[in-house]
Amino acid sequence: MKTLLCFGYSYTAQHYLKLYGARFERVWVTVRNSKRAADLNAQADGPVRALIFDGTSTSDELQAAVAQAEMILVSVPPDEKGDPVLAVCGTSLMSSRQIRTIAYLSTVGVYGNYDGAWVDENADCRPSEERNRDRLAAERGWQSLSTCSGIPVAILRLAGIYGPRRNALKNLRHGTAKRIFKPGQVFNRIHVADIAQAIDAAFNLCAKGIFNITDDEPSQAGDPIVYAAKLLNIEPPPEIPFDQARSTMSEMAASFYLDVKRVSNAKLKTVLGVKLRYPTYREGLSALLDAGE
Repeated sequence: MKTLLCFGYSYTAQHYLKLYGARFERVWVTVRNSKRAADLNAQADGPVRALIFDGTSTSDELQAAVAQAEMILVSVPPDEKGDPVLAVCGTSLMSSRQIRTIAYLSTVGVYGNYDGAWVDENADCRPSEERNRDRLAAERGWQSLSTCSGIPVAILRLAGIYGPRRNALKNLRHGTAKRIFKPGQVFNRIHVADIAQAIDAAFNLCAKGIFNITDDEPSQAGDPIVYAAKLLNIEPPPEIPFDQARSTMSEMAASFYLDVKRVSNAKLKTVLGVKLRYPTYREGLSALLDAGE
């Protein structure tokens, strides 16, 4: 029996289950509070059951799920105290005789700034922001668990995620799209369906190591907005210089403009064998428009 435990019911985890959940006979997902768990369980259609995990303690139900799970997907972010899954459930994970493979969702932000140069999984990590330093520390914790337990752990470093309900088309329709320009700045992106493909490949191969999960074409922040406006047959919003926009941006939003790099996805294709459904934002946005998303 294939059993999956998802630590965190994130946007990405939800889309993975939507596309590939039928592969599993039993699925557990964790959420932070009892109301959310009750709502999900009341709406449940199929093998998915929600359990509570607030990042500070476990329960008998969660421990039983850990003991029975064959595959683990982790999308719970670390905090200043470290990785909550490792802190609370690490011992149980280490001692499990059922777990065949673990996928940990990280970020390409751990690379830091490379002044626009290309990076791959062998590049040094020099994260600029505290949250990305926390991510790198969490990655190392999961790699240590893999070394000590023998369980294969795939570290999936995700680029900027877009997909249904989270894309430039929706932002334009809602009047929230901002076309910010900073000379030399580019971003990698990835459609959530292609992340789901990568997770599934990592599970099927019991993959071990680090993999960049990103599209083929790093591009300026405003490029998807211009393309989405063309699809909607409307004028794109005016370009705003970053120095001008900075005063209206949150610290979090502005921090994404600190680093510039181009992230290679060659290992995603050659080792995991993933053929991207949406190799650039153009294919992704066009499909989202066709789907009414």
